[in-house]
Amino acid sequence: MKNRVFFLFLLFIGTTMYGQEMEVMSYNIKYANENDGENSWSKRKDFITNQIKFYEPEIFGVQEALVSQLKHFQSEMRNYEYVGVGRDDGKEAGEFSAIFYDSDEFKVLVENTFWLSETPDEISVGWDAAMERICTYAKLKDKSSRQTFWVFNTHFDHIGEKAREKSAKLIWEKISTINKKNLPVILMGDLNLEPDTNAIEFLSEKMNDSKVVSELEFGPEGTFNGFNFNEPVNTRIDYIFTSDDFEVQKYGVLSDSKDLKYPSDHLPVMVELKFQ
Repeated sequence: MKNRVFFLFLLFIGTTMYGQEMEVMSYNIKYANENDGENSWSKRKDFITNQIKFYEPEIFGVQEALVSQLKHFQSEMRNYEYVGVGRDDGKEAGEFSAIFYDSDEFKVLVENTFWLSETPDEISVGWDAAMERICTYAKLKDKSSRQTFWVFNTHFDHIGEKAREKSAKLIWEKISTINKKNLPVILMGDLNLEPDTNAIEFLSEKMNDSKVVSELEFGPEGTFNGFNFNEPVNTRIDYIFTSDDFEVQKYGVLSDSKDLKYPSDHLPVMVELKFQ
């Protein structure tokens, strides 16, 4: 009888850890700028907040977010906490590449941010980039299954071609160094690169592009809409990459709108992942 109970316990633990599913979103929400007319943050924030609430990702990474936007999300979605710092001063100034997580489900074990430059541990501009760029990462632990994994969120430079290529390699070097126990890894962000570029091909050799490997794909091909509601969305520059530890069950680009307007100049990317 004791052996049977022990066997059932092991079966339960194994099923909980390796059959676990979660939804992850990457979203460039565009920084809060009240000079954007109809696309100003004050006119977008309610829709974009309710959009995230509706889809309920367990984890979502945001790009271009200012601290005021992060605090707005926290006030409206109290089950979420975030990790990250502003790129200008390593505290609250400038844009964040923050990682939000459902604090009822996950605990943060490690968190940090590095700059995409030759001196990643210092506030700095890298290579031919136009401004500071960062990558924020966290080691999360599922409170129920005790599964631990890494999440990286970043935003590559929009000007520097060399900076984008070097940033991809730097992030992979960091992942390889940090992830000494070969835990599952998720890398997401606005990479300002289309799929046929060297940096994306490099990352696709190291990790799985969720769009490519997903069992089910939904939504437009592209992710950058530029607030042009009446034009096709064909430019794909936002990504979620995963290690082989995940099965990508669903991949979607969410083209929700209201009154013929998008809530951001990017569409969010969302995936349903299953630990293998």
